[in-house]
Amino acid sequence: MKSIVKWLMLILIFVVWVKSGKGQYLETGLTGGGMLYTGDLNPSPAPGLTRPAIGVLMRYNFTTRWVWKNSFLMGRVRGEDLNGTALSGRSLYFESRLTELSSQVEFNFLNFYTGSRRQSFSPYLFTGVSLFMFNPQAQFNGQWIDLQPLRTEGQDTQMYPERKPYARISLALPFGMGLKLSINKKMTVGMEAGYRKTLTDYLDDVSTTYYLQGNEIDPALPEELLSDPLRNHSAGMQRGNPANKDWYAYAGMFITYKINLYKTPPCNDFKNVGRFD
Repeated sequence: MKSIVKWLMLILIFVVWVKSGKGQYLETGLTGGGMLYTGDLNPSPAPGLTRPAIGVLMRYNFTTRWVWKNSFLMGRVRGEDLNGTALSGRSLYFESRLTELSSQVEFNFLNFYTGSRRQSFSPYLFTGVSLFMFNPQAQFNGQWIDLQPLRTEGQDTQMYPERKPYARISLALPFGMGLKLSINKKMTVGMEAGYRKTLTDYLDDVSTTYYLQGNEIDPALPEELLSDPLRNHSAGMQRGNPANKDWYAYAGMFITYKINLYKTPPCNDFKNVGRFD
């Protein structure tokens, strides 16, 4: 948490610093692509489990190199170890809606200006801070049910009173890269891909150990069966790895529309950019 707070403070300091240069224009637009989870169930990316995501974004262009972006994404993530080798014999899986609100800083490798002929393309890097909500679910008797209220790792039980139910809101550190291209006076298209390092290990509802004896599980009770679907573990056996937090990624394409904030460029960075006529 402390590292995320420090990162957020650096972004705020950056925004205050570059805002003194009077940013020239805003861009607003849409983005669409896919989300992919990595964590206890899938330690390596499993592209076949990618789920769709859509969102909106706004960029505040301070200079031709520095940009402040805010975005809102909605999508889904899924994980399963049915064919995995991380911990054999678990048969665990989940799917979760995920909603993200993110604030990021972008750095263009090349001078870029929407509406320019000469400075119309650039790769870029980005990083920032994200707040996201999630809700892992699994199927029981043909219906998807929430896993967090089931306390599948014995949270707040007599055996593990120190384990508390996890929060379904967390922070993440996004980072990645993209490409952008100005196609006319007002519009930019591009693509980007990046990972989110989260501060939770329960994006997948899996983190620590089993809390029930598998041969005593009642298959009619979802809180027991979804803790150990194969009913072949003992209490205290490893179910996940609490030392490693979960991750998720987003990759997609975007299109934005420019909104001028000034009639004439207020700073030298935007002069003589070779605009579309």
